[in-house]
Amino acid sequence: MLVMDYEIIIGGRRLGLLDSVTIRRSVETLGASAGIKLPATCLNKTLNAEQFLHEGDFIDISLGYDNSLKTEFNGWLKSVKTDDNSITIECEDDIYLWRVELNDEQLHAITLTALLQKIALQVSAANANPFNVLCDYQFTYDKFTISHATAIDVLKKVQEETKANIYFDGTTLHIHPPYTHLAGNTVIYDFARNVQQSSLKYVTAKDKKIKVTIETTLPDGKIIKAETGMSGGQTITRRVSASAINDLKTIADSEFNMLCYDGYEGDLTGWLVPFCQPGDLVTVKDADYPTKTGTYYVIATEVSFSSNGGQRKVTLGRRMA
Repeated sequence: MLVMDYEIIIGGRRLGLLDSVTIRRSVETLGASAGIKLPATCLNKTLNAEQFLHEGDFIDISLGYDNSLKTEFNGWLKSVKTDDNSITIECEDDIYLWRVELNDEQLHAITLTALLQKIALQVSAANANPFNVLCDYQFTYDKFTISHATAIDVLKKVQEETKANIYFDGTTLHIHPPYTHLAGNTVIYDFARNVQQSSLKYVTAKDKKIKVTIETTLPDGKIIKAETGMSGGQTITRRVSASAINDLKTIADSEFNMLCYDGYEGDLTGWLVPFCQPGDLVTVKDADYPTKTGTYYVIATEVSFSSNGGQRKVTLGRRMA
């Protein structure tokens, strides 16, 4: 029988008491988060959380079984709350360090990569923590204005305009079109072996209602767009560089075909192993329905760890194979 195990380091100190941990990661949200709950008392004595927990403390969370641990989260202590006879520690990954007020300026003819590298330099200087940028987009902003904004504000604006997957891997800021960047792992979830519960639904392409809009803004401010698909369901809008104006319909058709497929939608829940993170590939198998076997892109995970056990909920994106 496997024995659950953990190691949580906060500000260089190992945590000895624990009620639960919840870790949420997604390629569709800015930054990962973790919530750690501690008992408010130990041996009938109230724990003085403020004595050993401080905002900005570095946090490392490793979980697993039988002393075989896997790092699930690295980040920073954002806040501590003492409510309902428990202590809740809220944490963020390196997005926490991007709450930096930027210099006001108006930039002209700057690529997205150059813009983010410029901001990363300011964030790095403010935190004495160097950041790299890995961006797959090639387009150029004719004008980009920064006014009373933080680095996070800029990331939010970029994500809203591009619908990009923006997330951190260590000190590298990733910016990629959806489903294009793979984390590197491929794991198998078999309903007969390691799926604890599931809300998956198998849907065929003809049952999906998806409308895709690809648009670009010309130098004079005019917006040109191309659409494909059907209304009444999911709506996806993506901006591209004005240099792609002749390819808008082709891009829209490609995006639509990428999303419309026969396959599963939803999420499944297993245990802490196999390890899986957003950007990985998951092959789903069901011996009762072998024709439904497929490989999917993972868009989000939620890890929970407590006396009730360790679980990993995996949210599937589009089918890749």
